[in-house]
Amino acid sequence: MGRILTEKDVEAAVRGGSVYAAGGGGWADHGRMLGLAAVRIGRPELVTLDELEKDDWVATAAAIGAPAGTTRWEMQGVDYVKAVRLLQEALGEPLAALMVGQNGRSSTLNGWLPSAILGTKVLDAVGDIRAHPTGDMGSIGLAASPEPTIQTAVGGNRADNRYIELAVRGATAKISPILRTASDMSGGFIASARNPVRASYVRKNAALGGISMALALGEAILAAEGKGPGKGGGSAVIDAICKVTGGAIAVSGRIARKDVVYTNAAFDIGTVVIGSGDKATTLHVMNEYMAIDDAAGTRIATFPDVITTLDKDGEPLSVGQLHVGMNVHVLHVPKTIIPLSAGVLDPSVYPPVEAAMGIEIARYVFEEETRKKRKGKK
Repeated sequence: MGRILTEKDVEAAVRGGSVYAAGGGGWADHGRMLGLAAVRIGRPELVTLDELEKDDWVATAAAIGAPAGTTRWEMQGVDYVKAVRLLQEALGEPLAALMVGQNGRSSTLNGWLPSAILGTKVLDAVGDIRAHPTGDMGSIGLAASPEPTIQTAVGGNRADNRYIELAVRGATAKISPILRTASDMSGGFIASARNPVRASYVRKNAALGGISMALALGEAILAAEGKGPGKGGGSAVIDAICKVTGGAIAVSGRIARKDVVYTNAAFDIGTVVIGSGDKATTLHVMNEYMAIDDAAGTRIATFPDVITTLDKDGEPLSVGQLHVGMNVHVLHVPKTIIPLSAGVLDPSVYPPVEAAMGIEIARYVFEEETRKKRKGKK
C-alpha cells in the first residue's frame, strides 16, 4: 500500500520542491493549486516501483514553457488530467503511474491531480532530483533514442482563443520542440504527458525516491519555521535544509551584478555575481543555476549538483527574484550524494546547453568517470 497524499503534504512538496527548483521559476501557488485540488477531490497515492509490475506503463507529467510572468499563460488543473487521457487514448493501454521530469515549485506535484481523478499512481521517481533547463535532461535517457514515442499537450489562454490540445508521435528529440512551440502559442505554459515507458525501464534509468526527498525536505523546513521567533528563525531553516539535503552553504554575500537576459528560445541565460574583487563568485544561469565559479575562474559546483539561492530566512529565491544589493546564501549539494538519472548522465544533453551558456559543463559532470577510465588503462 502506498502513501495517500494529504493536505499537509501539499505545502511540504511545494517547500521542498522550491529548494530543488535550483533558482528556476515555476509558481509555488500553481503547485498549491494542483495539490490542494487533488487532495480535496480524491486520494492521490504515492507509490514506489516495488508496488508496480515490471510491464506497467509509466509516463512523465510535465509543464512545458518558461512563464516569466510576462506572458498571458493559463493552465488549469484539468489540463493535466486531459493530457494524461489523451496519452492513454493514443497508447491504447492504461497508464499505471506518473513520474515527473524534475522537482520544482510546482512540478513535484504534477502527477497528483491525475492520480486523484484517473487513479494513476504518483510514482516516487523523477527524471532529475533538481530542476534543469531542457526537457532532454529529465527524459531518463530517451533524448537520443530513435524509438518513436508519444507526447501530448493541453492548455492555453481561453480568453485569447489560445487553448490547444495535441498528441504527437515520433522520436522524442524530434517531437519535444513541437510541444515547446505549442507552449509558446498557448500563452507560454502548457501541461503535458509524455514518453510512456515500462516500469522496468524507469527502475534502471530514473532518479528513484525523488518525490519523497522533496517531501522530507519540506517537512523539515516547516518544522524549523515552527520553532518561532527567537528560536532559530532563518538560521534554523537554513541548518535544516543543509542537514536534510547533505549540502552546505558554498557562498554568502551581496549581489554585485546581475546580467540575465530572456532569449527567444524561452530561456533566461546569463550570470549573477556575488561579492567583489578576489572574493567575487559567479553563478551561471540557464533558467536554473548551472554552475558556480570563484574569482579566479575555478569551478566550485556544476550541474547536476543542486545549487540554490536562499534569503536570510532560508526562503529559496528564483533567478527572477534576485536583484543587485540583495544578500543571499548559496546552497550546494554535490551530485555524489543524490540519485542521478540516465538523463543527466547522457553526454548528448550537454552540447546545446554549453553552446547557449558559453561555459563547459559536461567535462565536470564526467570527470570522475574519465579519471576512472584512465586509471583502468594504466
